[in-house]
Amino acid sequence: MAVEAVSGNGTEAVAAAPAKEVSTKQASFREESNFLDDLKESERKALAELRDKVEAAIVEGKLFDDGKPEVKEKEKEKEEAKKKAVEKKDEQPEAEEKGEEDDKKEADAEEEKKEGVEEGEKKEGQEEGEKEEAEEESGDDTKQEAKEEEADDKAAAKEPETAAVVVDKDIALWGVPLLPSKGDEATDVVLLKFLRARDFKAGAAFEMLRRTLRWRRDWTGFSSGAESDADLPEELAGACYLDGADHEGHPVCYNALGVFADDAVYKKALGTEEGKARFLRWRVRAMERHVAELDLRPGGVASLLQVIDLRNSPGPAKKDFRVAVKQVLDLFQDNYPELVARNILVNVPFWYYAFSTLFYPFLTQRTKSKFVVARPSKVTETLLKYIPIEAIPVKYGGLKRDGDTEFSADDGEVAEVTVKGSSTETIEIEATEADATLTWDLTVLGWEVNYKEEFVPADEGSYTIIVRKGKKMASGEEAVRNSFRAGEPGKVVLTVQNTSHRKKKVLFRHKAKSACAKKC
Repeated sequence: MAVEAVSGNGTEAVAAAPAKEVSTKQASFREESNFLDDLKESERKALAELRDKVEAAIVEGKLFDDGKPEVKEKEKEKEEAKKKAVEKKDEQPEAEEKGEEDDKKEADAEEEKKEGVEEGEKKEGQEEGEKEEAEEESGDDTKQEAKEEEADDKAAAKEPETAAVVVDKDIALWGVPLLPSKGDEATDVVLLKFLRARDFKAGAAFEMLRRTLRWRRDWTGFSSGAESDADLPEELAGACYLDGADHEGHPVCYNALGVFADDAVYKKALGTEEGKARFLRWRVRAMERHVAELDLRPGGVASLLQVIDLRNSPGPAKKDFRVAVKQVLDLFQDNYPELVARNILVNVPFWYYAFSTLFYPFLTQRTKSKFVVARPSKVTETLLKYIPIEAIPVKYGGLKRDGDTEFSADDGEVAEVTVKGSSTETIEIEATEADATLTWDLTVLGWEVNYKEEFVPADEGSYTIIVRKGKKMASGEEAVRNSFRAGEPGKVVLTVQNTSHRKKKVLFRHKAKSACAKKC
């Protein structure tokens, strides 16, 4: 079986070439190396300084601190408790003096009344006995409290020494141990992410790391008792997912914000403060799952590529949506540095340019440089610069289909043909034997061409069979997939007629199954 591209005048057209080679040359970004030897001298010094800071903070138990040992906070609490105990002790003598004065007044009153009745005397004796017992008990309590305070003082004096020894050397971030002396090769990669986010300023990077660790410790979304995603609308399952990889191996995360166009979904996810908090937790947990797919070792794929689809997404007039987007951006920028290599916004509406002015000022220059914007007519062309056509979903103009059983990575590379303005190109897929089934995928970047499919038998006496009638393909068309079972030797001819003055790029792949292969 062979494939031939023929121009309208019968001459051979541009030779079909793998789409990967063309796309790779167009790719405009390269992630910095995480190998120590590839760093500049100033960058190596900053990394060494940050390593020292992290090592010292972990060993001294101050990594989660604001610069003060945790022991000092405990000492303050002890001092406050001691002051309260002293105040309580001062109040007791006053109460005792007051009690004695009352007793004297009662005794004088009894003498004046001259109640010589024996029963009254007995009663008075009993009352005095009870008071004496109460005073003795009060004295015992005071002595006991004094002993307890003395014991607390001794324990407080010993506590700083004990607290300094208790250290968590197993603290980790994204599964990577942070203690440099452990010798894990991924530790430097994680530290470099914080350094790059802070322009290799070790002090600022260290503070950013500590804030991230404190946030992860305190945030309820990471607690074992946090609710699952079951309470969120089912439609959100397709709002954020991983699918395939780009030319450099970065996992591609697709974010489809159009799900919020449904009022019921919008109200449940963002209509209340509780819903917004739950949505934020869901998005962060999704990010955690995606980060778990990365290889945080030197030379590994240590970041994601994000595709954010704004088709049918709520506009800036929806305040809850606007606030939720800003919260996600802020959290990711502050706590997931350098884990996204590129943000590609596709199907961008006109309102986006006004909307972006609201949150762009809060982004760092480095984060801004990672954004790529594509209008609806340029979606496939833009994605193709970073992602192979066979890895781009069909809804974005690529060839990837969910649960595809026809094509796999072993079926060969995607080829391409360039159609010049106001010209026609044909792609011929030959069936060298009878009873063979031919299957093909084809897409045109930007479409706006006339397209048809025919089977031309090798026997000149046989009739040409129309496989697909000619049709003007709009710009938003998905890739075409079709198949034909040839009853005799011949060829399937795919015709692309470009009526515009601009050249068009056609990308296609194909395969054949013989009758013998099916039976076997």
